[in-house]
This record gives sequence, structure tokens and C-alpha cells, in this order.
Amino acid sequence: DLGHYERFLNRPTSQANNVTTGRIYQTVIQKERAGDYLGKTVQVIPHITDEIKRRVQLLGISNDFDIVITELGGTVGDIESLPYLEALRQLRWELGSDNCLVIHLTLIPYLRAAKELKTKPTQHSVKELLNTGIQPDILVCRTEYPIGMDIRRKLALFCNVDVGSVIEAIDAESIYDVPLLMLREKLDTVAITKLRLKDRKEPDLRAWKKFLGRLKNPTYEVKIGLVGKYNELQDAYKSIHESFVHAGAVNECQVKVEPIHSEQLENSYEDVVKRLEGLDGVLVAPGFGERGIEGKIKAIHYVRENNIPFFGICLGMQCAVVEFARHVMGLKNAASTEVDPNSKEPVIDLMPEQKKITKKGGTMRLGAYACELRRRSKASAAYGHLKISERHRHRYEFNNAYLEKMEKAGMTPSGINPESGLVEIVELKDHPWFIGVQFHPELKSTVETPHPLFVAFIKACMQEKYEVNKEEK
Repeated sequence: DLGHYERFLNRPTSQANNVTTGRIYQTVIQKERAGDYLGKTVQVIPHITDEIKRRVQLLGISNDFDIVITELGGTVGDIESLPYLEALRQLRWELGSDNCLVIHLTLIPYLRAAKELKTKPTQHSVKELLNTGIQPDILVCRTEYPIGMDIRRKLALFCNVDVGSVIEAIDAESIYDVPLLMLREKLDTVAITKLRLKDRKEPDLRAWKKFLGRLKNPTYEVKIGLVGKYNELQDAYKSIHESFVHAGAVNECQVKVEPIHSEQLENSYEDVVKRLEGLDGVLVAPGFGERGIEGKIKAIHYVRENNIPFFGICLGMQCAVVEFARHVMGLKNAASTEVDPNSKEPVIDLMPEQKKITKKGGTMRLGAYACELRRRSKASAAYGHLKISERHRHRYEFNNAYLEKMEKAGMTPSGINPESGLVEIVELKDHPWFIGVQFHPELKSTVETPHPLFVAFIKACMQEKYEVNKEEK
């Protein structure tokens, strides 16, 4: 959900944008140990709820924003949500109705046997919310079919809201249709009116509509293999899938993603050929641990030798380095120490500052770091400039002891961190498009600003596919 907010609003988030129960309780316990409560008994109310309120209002203190959107997950009535609902009740009372707006998302199920929409679940959900002392201002109703005026009036009557505050959120073909659907329902007008925000112009959505037009009416089509080990989880690579949507729209190209489980590539080379043959490009996804590593390495070996456009992210980049070391440099025992701690050829190794760390929680190389690109490289061509900043999440890095040998063999370190000298990007010269990155570019791609590496990758896949087809004709 947080990723969708970034992608839709085109605004980067920080730690202040994410609040978890564990962090709330940890902060309260630390304050108690520090003596902030002067020996008082620490309770859910007021101590936990006060910390929740403080964090909710944190972004608003800077006065940089007119509205702070706070999403409270879960279901009304769940025991985990109770402290948050109580904090919300208090906030609404303290800030006043002009400064605090409650939007309740509900479900209007459709009974196929009776061929009708049922409002009872929404009525009971609102009743449960009222039991916590919170009256919703707006109802956003998820539904498979349009809700008529009769249902809107019924919900308004039983849920104590205006008829105009009952918003239909009908199932959409794409999540990117939702802003225009909400605009059609006048959700923005209702919210601004209730918050008494004056002199607000209608947002300029021309760029959004142009994006949707390209998304729904592509000129080209490419098929990309996504090699990972968490493919069975629908949202495991959500940001990568969305980045393909953004990059595809820019290139007026429909990107069809073929999930490929890396463990299924480990048995034989025939399995690799069977799964990867006919693909226009391959992306090897991030991950942790040794499971499925050899399958990723075999996939990279195949795409490198067959000149298929390749994009490796985080672990995908590390696997590309291992594959190159084994099959081009002749280092048969090349490995990452994450997989083989006793490797004789550790081309990927634990960063020096990580070797003394015993507590794993929150100690990775995390967040944005600078990177300087090499001139006339594929990476600099994609970005259009030489200095970038990208988001990281890893412990292992390229072992610079092999840097000179690797470059002589043909793998170029085209992106370097200026402070540490760590290799952040590698690429091959004699290949249509072969780039591996240690960072996570998918975390910065949005509708308005698709990530340049994804855009360049899809463009390379298109060029290879359609130029090859022209030659065949």
C-alpha cells in the first residue's frame, strides 16, 4: 500500500510515513526505561495512544503539506486495531471535525443467487466503528456492480452520512483507473468541502490520462521472464511489476511478465532452455539465502550467451557477477559468501562493516546512497547524467579484490559509490543490454517518473525483438 502511495503521488516516503505496532511499543518501553513517565504505570491508554497520535501528526508539524493521509489497516473489531481506533477517536475530538476527516472503506457484496447487492456488512461495519466512538464522514464502497441511488440513500440513512458522501468504488480494470473513477464520484470535492479547504483548483490529470491511454492502447509487446524464488506470493515482486507497467507505457509497449521459479532451473540446462527460449528479456529478482541461487546463475548464463537483454537487481546483480567469474574468468569456485562462507573465490562478500554485526534487525545497508556513473556506459545513457542516488537494502557487495581482473575480462563497473568505492552497477560491453545493479530501482519508479533503467531495459527488449523480426522477413 505504501508503494502505491509513492507511485500515485510521485512523492518519496521516509520512516515517518510508516508506523508499526512493534515500533510504537518499543518507543514507549524505551521512554519508560529512560524515566520519561516518572514511575507511572505504563498503559495502552494514554501512553500507547499518545505515541500513535504523535506519529500520526509528525508529518503535519512541518507545515509542508495541506493534508496528511493516514491509512489504518485491518478490520474494525480486530483486537490489533483497538489502540489505533482509540487514538483516532481522540485525535478527531482534539482537532475538530474541520481538521480531521474519517473515510471508511467497506464492501458491498453481490449475491449471485439473489442477483442483488447487500448493504448489511457495511451497516454492521459502521455500527462496530460507532462502538469505538468514531462516526465516519465518508463511506467508500467497494463493489462489483454499480450501486444505485436507492442503496446510497439506504446507507446514508443507516450510517449517519450524507447521500453525497456515499462513494462508489467499483472494480476497475487497472488500479490506475481508480483516481479518475474517484474524480467522477466527486470524492475530492466532498473531502475538500468537509475540511473547509477553500480556493482549491481541480487537479491537472492530463499526464495521468495520457499514461492510461498508452497503457491501454500499446503499439508493441514484449515478454519478460521474471526469475525469482518467491513467485508463488502474488505481491512478492509488486514494485517490479508496477515498474514494468510504467516503463511499458512510456515505450507504448505491453509488457507481459512470465514468472519463472529459479529452483525449477537447477536440474538441467534443458529446463533453462525450455523456460527462457522465446523470451524478449529476463530480469533476475532480488532475494536472500542460498535457495534457488544456482537456478538464477544458470538463467544468467543462458541470457548472456544468447544475447538476450538482462536486468539483475540486488541478488540478481550478485548472481551475474558469480556467473561471469565462473564461465568467463575461469574461477570455477566463484561464489557469494552468503551461500558459501568458506568460498575460495568470494567475488561477492559481506561488507567489512557488517562482519562485526551480531543483531540482524535494522542493520543492513539501508536507504539512499550516492552513485557516480562511468561516461559512455549503458547506465549513464539510461539516466542521462553521471550522478545518481538510489535506495539500497543488502549486506553483501561486490568484492573489490576482483575488480581489476573482472574489468579486464569484459565486465565494466559502471556505477561506483564515491565514498566507499563499492561497485553499485556492472554491465557488459559486448552484449545488447546486460546490466546488474546492487540497489532497488523499482522502489523509485512512479507513473510520472518511470525509472530510467526499466525504461531502457524495455526499450532494449523491443529493439532486439523487432529488429530481429525485420531481419527474418
